[in-house]
Amino acid sequence: MQFNLAVLPGDGIGPDVASEGIKVLQAIGNGFGHNFNLHYGLIGGVAIDEEGTALSPDTLKMCKGCDAVLLGAVGGPKWDDPQAKVRPEDGILALRKGLGLFANLRPVKVFPMLIDSTNLKPGVIEGVDFIFVRELTGGLYFGQPKRQWQTSRGRRAVDTMAYSEQEIERIVRVGFELARGRRKKLVSVDKANVLQSSRLWRQVAIEVAEEYPDIELEHMLVDTCAMRLIQNPTYFDV
Repeated sequence: MQFNLAVLPGDGIGPDVASEGIKVLQAIGNGFGHNFNLHYGLIGGVAIDEEGTALSPDTLKMCKGCDAVLLGAVGGPKWDDPQAKVRPEDGILALRKGLGLFANLRPVKVFPMLIDSTNLKPGVIEGVDFIFVRELTGGLYFGQPKRQWQTSRGRRAVDTMAYSEQEIERIVRVGFELARGRRKKLVSVDKANVLQSSRLWRQVAIEVAEEYPDIELEHMLVDTCAMRLIQNPTYFDV
């Protein structure tokens, strides 16, 4: 089969990561009769230096025309200026928004041969196998207004935490579908004791849960979740 792959090496270790990933893909192609056509573009700091923006419209268009995107990394000390109008991370946000990448899946699995390569006790992490589902295109990163300004009493800044019912529903549904193919347990993490957006999140999660009677849904405050991840990580599934 033929696949078109957009390759965005980016900054720092990104080019090294991307080149090694390409080697893996080439090995897969040779072994299973696939061919990967590589299309390179700039993102992050190198894109700012060369094109004046962290992700150009042409690069985004190229990505939309490909079957997948291989992204290295963005950012570095050279571009780490809090007052910069354009930052390398803007490229990742633009890529997420432009491609509609609202769900970030992050599996966490402990392999027996690596169980001693951590500060956590082997007895605590043995058998760990869960997956994070992170919402990517709503919330603080994209909410408006988002700005910094000068007042007579000093500087002020604001970021907006905003979610729509539709944004919450689609990411929660991803979690339920994943849980259905695993151990059928979903933990929804929020800050519903303080944030209105989290209260809406919890309400929508409960409503969607009615369509998944075979899945156990548990609500957990983010503070508790952080503690549980260290104390008893095998507790989690999705």
